Amino acid sequence: MGPPSSTRTLRTLSRENAFYFFTSVGNYIGQRAMSLEDFVHKIREVEILSLEFHLYRGDFEKWTVEVLEDSELTRRISDLKHLEPIGNALRDQLYFTVSKRLEELKSAE
Repeated sequence: MGPPSSTRTLRTLSRENAFYFFTSVGNYIGQRAMSLEDFVHKIREVEILSLEFHLYRGDFEKWTVEVLEDSELTRRISDLKHLEPIGNALRDQLYFTVSKRLEELKSAE
């Protein structure tokens, strides 16, 4: 039996599995998230253009389901995307969504 899902989701990732932030295809902004906790902090730091780019391409959903293996967080990000937030509303809502999930996972450890 494998480790609990919270342990897998909260682990520190390899460079290959980190989330790399871009503002458009080929425009890496020099920021990456090496864990879910790191990702929460980066949501506050990176430029909004990058958050918009990745949210609407489905990159956050792809990363949370394939790398973090957290289908619940993936579902919540998908629900958020359907609200079509932009600008600071997107940053605030994404931060709230991901940080709330992080707290849930940490309390389940």
